[in-house]
Amino acid sequence: MSAKAPTRPPASQSAAPPRRRAGTPGTPEAFGYERRYTGTGPKGPLLSGSMREYGADPVTTMLHWRAEHGDLVPIRFGPFRAHMAYGPAEIEEVLVDRAADFRKSFGTRMLIPLLGNGLLTAEGDEWLRHRRLASPAFHRERVAGYGRTMAQYAEDEVAALRDGEAVDVHDQMTALTLRIVARTLFDADVTPRIEEVARLGNEIQDYYFGRFASLRFLIPTWLPTPGNRRLARAIRRLDEVVYGIIRERSPDEDRGDLLSLLSLARDEGGAGMSERQVRDEVMTLLMAGHETTALALSWAFLLLDRNPEARGRLEAELGAILGEGPASPEQVPSLPYTQAVVNETLRLYPPAYVTGREAVRDTVIAGVRIPKRHIILISIYATHRDPRFFPEPDEFRPERWLDGLEKRLPRGAFIPFGMGSRKCIGASFAMTEATLLLATIARRWRFDIGPDEIETHPSITLRPASAVSASVRPVA
Repeated sequence: MSAKAPTRPPASQSAAPPRRRAGTPGTPEAFGYERRYTGTGPKGPLLSGSMREYGADPVTTMLHWRAEHGDLVPIRFGPFRAHMAYGPAEIEEVLVDRAADFRKSFGTRMLIPLLGNGLLTAEGDEWLRHRRLASPAFHRERVAGYGRTMAQYAEDEVAALRDGEAVDVHDQMTALTLRIVARTLFDADVTPRIEEVARLGNEIQDYYFGRFASLRFLIPTWLPTPGNRRLARAIRRLDEVVYGIIRERSPDEDRGDLLSLLSLARDEGGAGMSERQVRDEVMTLLMAGHETTALALSWAFLLLDRNPEARGRLEAELGAILGEGPASPEQVPSLPYTQAVVNETLRLYPPAYVTGREAVRDTVIAGVRIPKRHIILISIYATHRDPRFFPEPDEFRPERWLDGLEKRLPRGAFIPFGMGSRKCIGASFAMTEATLLLATIARRWRFDIGPDEIETHPSITLRPASAVSASVRPVA
């Protein structure tokens, strides 16, 4: 499914910048790892730099650069100078310690035609205002309430499956999580538009894959190229769905969901959000809110199929805790192995496999001067497969999470939802949903997936490159 991560550090290492002194949990010294620097980076053609190598296979290339060049690697994409950050300490510096020195990168801003100025793309005071408005919808008590809806939708999915039925696991999980996010956050039923929304999502992912993986990212989206016209058509169709959700209710109607919070919110001057601003938040959370869980479940069922021992251990836990009854949010803490399967899947296949920041002023990361407008790319995928933190890093071993590993890891070593102030607002929502859906479905059904290797398709998110075709079988 992916290239094996190198297990040895590069032979050439230069002296690291001054370390933090040991003592507190989460620091490099507390975990006992050496920060690695060589001062070297990949070379490439004069015009494109390293873009061709990266675009051909982003995940393998990130692993290779880390092995060859260390924890902070200078790179060039066309005219853009950048660094790729791999080490937890360097990642924490960018996302936490010096977060004020950065904004979202050009790659994220490319999503504005689709997402507008929603939580993912907004900056500064605008982002903070939107975050404060949306936060109540993701409080622990509210997520627990959503959990009952998640479990019911999962039970409906279980009841609809049939022994021997042929399914595409990714399509099934996408449809299920779309229904859940629309109902829980927006009190809407998108079932009649599921296939269209999923198809449009695939078209948009393919469009951005082509842009991220080549110098086409330099072409403005407003130019009427064939690809840009296809993107505009897909966004218009998605807008019909999103504006339909917004306009389905009266502006002053309070249903206790996120859409109500956004529609009824008023700032200090008494002004509310415009319909366009509400649209941007709904589009962001509808698209991003289902994608993480759908991908986590798709990869989890594939990994379980390839690892019968882990699947058997999961089924044993579910049988002992759930019996014949439905899963509930209250039972999630009693399912440590199920949660470990989710964590291990997110480690191996983080949906947001790379993220970027652009310096808004001159700054310093790991002792290296970072000039204004310089890009830092954070390789979540490669950091999650670093043998310094995860022995046998390419192996699916859920049991590694059962002894408190997550608390012992250096901050920045495991960040499937990011970290710092811009950490995904829906992280708790996604983890609860993934655990409940996995538990509910895996208690009753197995997906026997064909023997063909399924490659990754790194676009906006880390998706399967082909259908995850499976035959449905009951748990013995």
